Amino acid sequence: MNKKIIGHIAMFSSQLIFGINNPVSKTLMPAVVDGFTLSFLRMVGACLLFWLISLFTPKEHVPTRDIFLLAGAALFGIVGNQVSFIIGLSQTTTITASLLVMTTPILTMLGAALVLKEPITHKKVLGVLMGATGAILLVLNTQRTPGENSLLGIGFHLLSCLSFATYLTVFKNLIGRYSPVTLMKWMFLFAAIICIPICGKSVLATDFTAISPNGYLRLIYVITFATVLAYTLIPIGQKNIRPTTVSMYNYVQPVVVTVISVVSGMGTFGWMELAATILVFSGVYVVTQSKSRAQLDAEQALKETQNKQQDA
Repeated sequence: MNKKIIGHIAMFSSQLIFGINNPVSKTLMPAVVDGFTLSFLRMVGACLLFWLISLFTPKEHVPTRDIFLLAGAALFGIVGNQVSFIIGLSQTTTITASLLVMTTPILTMLGAALVLKEPITHKKVLGVLMGATGAILLVLNTQRTPGENSLLGIGFHLLSCLSFATYLTVFKNLIGRYSPVTLMKWMFLFAAIICIPICGKSVLATDFTAISPNGYLRLIYVITFATVLAYTLIPIGQKNIRPTTVSMYNYVQPVVVTVISVVSGMGTFGWMELAATILVFSGVYVVTQSKSRAQLDAEQALKETQNKQQDA
């Protein structure tokens, strides 16, 4: 199968899982655990599972320099992204979370231009705007859920988006050097260590004996699917498609939220939802059709070669 197709399937699947995770995590906070405890359980649970999985996969040598880089990747790609998101979600509605996550492609596009020197093409801008428009229409047409939005919660969501955009651009070359399991076992190890002083107090104050079996089932979903599986898929997407395209898949989350709303009877799927969904996926397609720096450089080199041949 074409590597780009594999990358697109991986990113779509990861964002589908994240989209389901939003309402699941929201039902856990604060009824079952608070945001800090949920974040800690995700980090530690994923760390243990990835190291266990690594026992059955080919071993890869990671030099000391890359170990430090993986610590930085963990800070931005996991702790800064997921801990900030979970804490933000505990203080906002899922609708607000879906709206704010849409800033990620814009931040990633700017970051890719600054760090990777990727061009900001007309197609790329058009695709990002199309996706954002479709996602906003979906969110605004989804029935609101009760809950208050605090400025602190909104701030944490924006920090989460900025952190993930930084991860996608700054650490792209690092991600391409190792398998997803090797990457994630080290990144989640560092994430768990970083989370101890941040979340330790909340974890010690949590009465785990009071959690119901249903609560534990939801926690298992968050840890195994929305953390381990989703974070296994993301590096596959990063290796095979460009950062801005990877970030565009954040627009899938509002689509998933809308579908869940319809299936659960809390919403309907009409012409507006259909148009919005078409906009989202059309936006992703347009971004994939924009030219990368490598393609533009190749075209420029070809033109120069042709000009030299004509002059000769």
